[in-house]
Parts: sequence; structure tokens; C-alpha cells
Amino acid sequence: MADRNFLRDFPIFHGNPPAYLDNSATTQKPDAVVRAICGYYGGCNANPHRGVYDWSVKATKIYETARASVQKFINAKSPAEIIFTKNATESLNLVAYSYGLANLKADDEILITISEHHSNLVPWQMVAKKTGATLNYIYLARDGNLSDAEISAKLTRRTKILAVTQVSNVLGLINDVKTLAAKAHEVGAVIVVDGAQSVPHIPVDVQDLDADFLAFSGHKMLGPMGIGVLYGKKNLLEEMPPFLSGGDMIEYVEEQDTTFAELPNKFEAGTQNVGGAAGLSAAIDYIQKIGFDEIARVEKNLTALAIGALKKLPYVELYGCDSERGNKIGIVTFNIRGAHPHDVATILDAEGVAIRAGHHCAQPLMKYIGQNATCRASFYFYNTIEDVGRLVDAVAKVRKVMHLD
Repeated sequence: MADRNFLRDFPIFHGNPPAYLDNSATTQKPDAVVRAICGYYGGCNANPHRGVYDWSVKATKIYETARASVQKFINAKSPAEIIFTKNATESLNLVAYSYGLANLKADDEILITISEHHSNLVPWQMVAKKTGATLNYIYLARDGNLSDAEISAKLTRRTKILAVTQVSNVLGLINDVKTLAAKAHEVGAVIVVDGAQSVPHIPVDVQDLDADFLAFSGHKMLGPMGIGVLYGKKNLLEEMPPFLSGGDMIEYVEEQDTTFAELPNKFEAGTQNVGGAAGLSAAIDYIQKIGFDEIARVEKNLTALAIGALKKLPYVELYGCDSERGNKIGIVTFNIRGAHPHDVATILDAEGVAIRAGHHCAQPLMKYIGQNATCRASFYFYNTIEDVGRLVDAVAKVRKVMHLD
């Protein structure tokens, strides 16, 4: 395990907490993040961009400093390429409606993977219906990775948008977005990347990936809920119409016409979540102090321990745990023979272990792997070997509690 006891930095883990293994859904918040949020609300709560008095100026500085922090974190060329939203879902909807509706037509094709979260699937279904474009899917190889043959067959000159998750929230497998981006650009397509499960766990450099759009959420990376990010290449964002309209996204408003503000304000209508931005900036600082090498080391250790122990239980079926590419973050998805995942999660909760059970907002993938639902244990760097032990011990009790043995 890590030399440092990270749990001390997280107020929620003080006392007698459960083994919290639902980090893919949301992560816990360190003291530094809580202090940053409270510092804004308790010290200079005011609208950014709207006043010349001291608190408003300070709020603006906090908000724009957070934007610069995000820019550097993912290596965007300019702060203007960073759009603050509520979450990754809103970011992906923004792209679908503002870019997709404006640029797609009948006979165009949208290509996504069968492993997409609904946030990067349902908006494209709706755009396809509105524009007459066709929605196609890339299916997985037997080990859960994207099929190279499928990619070659499905990505054509008719493909205008390739929407892909960088890391599956069900299988935890990392897709080679850099290669996918290159292939998409070869046929003239734009690539939209769901980074909700990647940005908290691995280094993401949007310029190196050559991503056209990237979306992620603050709450999955130690930040607060209600703050998300859309990265977009500046030339694309400049051509897109606003997604929402109202205050702060305008330049001039006359009785019958309006001109819009420059980036990024054009896509940030209304009063913004300054407290959320402050918390996200603090979360980025905290992650950078730990370093992705340490995060990867801890997660790989815990994931290997969990998979190894669960494989020894003959009634446990694992998903996405047989890839030989080493392209996996700390997600372990499984089922117990004869037990519904919701029952499993309830029993584990009684044993002090918090996991997620259900379709994980990925119903097409569930159907593809032949399951209605699965159990998912997801790790982050603050988890411990003891958490893995509690998980495995609790899983071993499930069939006995349900009188299946």
C-alpha cells in the first residue's frame, strides 16, 4: 500500500467508515476541497464577471483561476477551450446539440461503442433522429476491448462523429483514444471523448490525444458535484451556436437580435458555480501532489488483489478482467451465481462494504454481455488492502446468507 495514509485527509473517513468501493460513481472529498468551497462561500460569495466591487472581483479571480488550472491539467492550448458545465452529461449534450445538430445531415453516420455510458449514447440517438443520420456501434472483442476489425469496418468516409469513452465505467478498460482520433481524422470525422472515468485516474493530454472534444465531471475526481468540464478545440467551439442563452453569454442585446460573447463565455449562460470551480481547482492541486504514478500503483495493486481473490471463488463471474493489454483502471465488475446484484449489494452493505449494483447507465453493454445487471467495486488511491479483504470476505458470505450453499 501507499506509504501515506490518505484517509486522514478525508473527513468522511474519520471514525468507522465502510469500505467505500463506489468511486466510479463519485469520489470522496479531501479537506483541501472542502476548505476551498467554504472559503469562497464564507469569504467572497458574489457573482463573477458582474461587479467591480471587491467580492465580485475575487469571485471572478477564483473562477478564472480554476479555468486556467483545468487548462493546464489536461494541456489545452487556451483557457478559452475550457467550458464549465454541471457535469460530463451536460458537456456531452452540449456537443451533441450545438455541434451535432448543426453539422450532421441525412446519410451521415455517428459511430459510438457498445460500452458507452448513456450520457454518450442517448444524446446521439436523439441527434440521429433529428438529423436523419445513422447511429452505428463498434462491438467488443472477447476480452472486452474494442475490436480492431470492427473499427476498421465501421469507421468510413460517411462517419462524421466518433463518440467514445476513454475508460469504460463498467469494464474499467482503457481505450486507445490517440489511435482512434488519428483514424477518425483520416476519414474527416470529429472525435468526442467521454473522459469521466479517465481524467481522475490517468494523465490526459488533449493535445497529444488530438481530441476534438473531451468531457469530464468534478465529482469523480475529488471535486464537488455540480461542476463539469467540456474541452473543445477553439476553432470548433467558435463555429458552434450557443447551447443555452441568457445572461453573461451575450455581447450586445437589442430588441430583435443578439450578438454573443467570445469563448468561453458564449457557452456559460447565467450565474456560474464558482464554489464548484474553487473545489475542482483544489481537487486538481491535490491530485497533482499525489501524482498519477502513485495513483496507478495503488489502484493496480488493489485491483490485482481483488481479482485474484475473487477468481478463487467458483461462484463468482468476472467481466473485463481478462485483458492481457494491461489497460485497466481500478474497476472490478462481477456477479455471484444465483444472486441478483441488488441483493449482493444489500448484503455487502450490511457487512460494511459499499459497491454499486445495476446496469451502470450502460444497458446496451449489459445486453451485449448477456446480463441485466452486475456488481461493481471501484477503487481509488485512498482505498486500502483492508478494503479489499472486507470486499472478498463479504462476497464469500453472500450465498450463505441467501441459503444458496
